Amino acid sequence: MHRLAIDFGTSNSAAALAHEGGIYRIPIEGHADTLPTAVFFPVEGGPMRIGAAATASLIAGDEGRYMRALKSVLGLPLLHEKRFIGGRRQSLADIVAAFLAALRERAELHTGLVLRQALSGRPVHFHTADPAKDAQAEADLRACYHAAGFEDVRFLAEPEAAALASHQPGRTLGLIVDIGGGTSDFSLFQSQGGHPEILASHGIRLGGTDFDQAVSMTHAMPLLGLEGQLRRQLGTEVLPVPRAPYLELATWAKIPFLYNPETRRMAADMLKVAIDPRAIGRFCKVLDHELGHSLAFAVERGKIEANGEVPVGRIDMANIESELFVAVTAESLDAALARHRAALREAAHETLALADRAPHEVGEVILVGGSSLMRLVRDEIQQQFPRAQLRSADAFTAVVDGLALAARAL
Repeated sequence: MHRLAIDFGTSNSAAALAHEGGIYRIPIEGHADTLPTAVFFPVEGGPMRIGAAATASLIAGDEGRYMRALKSVLGLPLLHEKRFIGGRRQSLADIVAAFLAALRERAELHTGLVLRQALSGRPVHFHTADPAKDAQAEADLRACYHAAGFEDVRFLAEPEAAALASHQPGRTLGLIVDIGGGTSDFSLFQSQGGHPEILASHGIRLGGTDFDQAVSMTHAMPLLGLEGQLRRQLGTEVLPVPRAPYLELATWAKIPFLYNPETRRMAADMLKVAIDPRAIGRFCKVLDHELGHSLAFAVERGKIEANGEVPVGRIDMANIESELFVAVTAESLDAALARHRAALREAAHETLALADRAPHEVGEVILVGGSSLMRLVRDEIQQQFPRAQLRSADAFTAVVDGLALAARAL
């Protein structure tokens, strides 16, 4: 029996098998090694679309329900709430299982193998400092794999898998820094006999979707009324615009659940008493026309631009109002993410403390995960480990490669 390696990520997923000649990354979608962890349910019915096909449906303006960052709800009651999605009542757990089943079926189609065993990556902690939620999240994910047709499922921490694929024998003390879409994971290792010996692992619930949320809340949401004021219906006192609905609109996994009569009524009531009705009117339009995911993609693009070579990124909100946009500079991006930068620093230090090692002992830091490409991650790690050589692994495939190597040994 072959054991399929699966990196089920918050933002992207991948599958692979190891063989005598190396690792075969299975092209689950087209010729790509990875696919977005996203689904789309057409309003007129029909099969669920996954990956790039799901995102293409959203961008094309197809009517339906788009969902992303499904991994982030593992361990939470929201995972099991039944809602009317795709023409029937189903839970997010059902949707995760359907996504994993699609990965299995496509992998079987490409390889001609019957795949009923899996080695899945998992973050060191699904939920920071909450063992009960953490255990529930793994149990939830295991149940989703079983519902997807897998009979035997095992788990390996993602940074430990990345260490298997990325370490170089003979090197000094190394640190994996795996910054994904939903979590940041760290593994301290030392090569022993050509294999990495894991000395300590640690992780926190923080990743690229949290970076997106922070940029959205500081840059985009004020143009939709956040930080504004509302008049009391009686009297002259003013109240702040509530923060909660904007936080949900800035959170990938929660966007679809804002499109309901209660939230729309709340926004309409806010509009009646708004000091700045134009801004609140934009918020109402986002809800009425279900533009939340389009806005989230615009925020993500602006974040990436500001992290790159261009002097100023741009969050384009023209589909909400003509010529509406907000600039994202390197300085404003750093300010928005300052709290997260401090959390990464503390998590890295906690990893070393678990192994009773000091920063100056680390000879190599290996960056893994799509969000490790953020400038703040590289700058922070270089500052904390000035003697270490900084090396980037294959950001999107190091974990699945390591899982495939580990699966071969099981």
